[in-house]
Amino acid sequence: MTANMMRAMALRAPGEPLLLEERPLPRPKTAEILIRVRACGVCRTDLHLADGDLPGARYPVVPGHQIVGEIREVGPGLGAGLVGARVGVTWLASACGSCSYCAEGRENLCDAARFTGCDVDGGFADHVIARADFCQAIPPGLDEVEAAPLLCAGAIGRRTLRLAGEGARRVGLYGFGAAAHLVAQMALAEGREVYAFSREGDEAAQDLARSLGAAWAGASTEEPPLKLDAALVFAPVGELVPKALGDLAKGGIVVCGGIHMSDIPGFPYRLLWEERQIRSVANLTRADAREVLDLAARTDLRPRVARYALEDANRALDDLRRGRLDGAAVLEIAPGAP
Repeated sequence: MTANMMRAMALRAPGEPLLLEERPLPRPKTAEILIRVRACGVCRTDLHLADGDLPGARYPVVPGHQIVGEIREVGPGLGAGLVGARVGVTWLASACGSCSYCAEGRENLCDAARFTGCDVDGGFADHVIARADFCQAIPPGLDEVEAAPLLCAGAIGRRTLRLAGEGARRVGLYGFGAAAHLVAQMALAEGREVYAFSREGDEAAQDLARSLGAAWAGASTEEPPLKLDAALVFAPVGELVPKALGDLAKGGIVVCGGIHMSDIPGFPYRLLWEERQIRSVANLTRADAREVLDLAARTDLRPRVARYALEDANRALDDLRRGRLDGAAVLEIAPGAP
């Protein structure tokens, strides 16, 4: 492959496998940078994109929105001194910057927001274009592969935990995957108790939760030994919402942390009564990403990762779909890639 070409795993249409393509290397435009990708996390949102669960998604597209790499080239208006710096790219590719949501620091709700690996090509590739002002500096000493899941699983998880409120001492995590195993570490560091729920029979996920310090781990069909103050639902299963409501103490809250979920079935009012709440998390902000990267730089917050080559992206997605992962999947781009 010549120096002016790149490799990418492209999704031509929902339901089809990703295809390895060679493409001309793009050039950054004004305020953009060209990043040589070193690692890209594989998110459940990528799986939803591949399965056609995200209305309005662009096809063909290169998935991937948990990107860590180094700046190779800058566009007009940016200083050449940025070249070589390590940066991260998140799900939020851009926002308008002028609407009421952006003005209030809620750029995650901007109507004009665009998303990496969905509206614009993402990091299942050895190079990617990104808006410089929507990238994050990767702290020195933070491993690139370990940093990648922090940019979505960690940031969304942090936002979800924050919406549970500081007073939530007993926190249930429903779907113990990439986000939940990071949230567990954050919650435990804050002195909270963690109760982990996984698919029935998923002993590996339950063992991981216990190894991280969870007070209890079991199947999502089981009841926790104590009523919870908050239930954070990361599994895309709507049936878990009434179940989580039933696991709550009075005044508790259910926070749904995924971008897609199957329909929530009807449930009796008594589950919501006594001032229980249901909330959702939509996307993330740049501040969310900065917060979790800073936290990882100051603490032992680290994901458990399974590493895959770029050309094995379909296998990584299938392992995620079938629940064969403990922690997060990451595509590791060879350091010697052009």
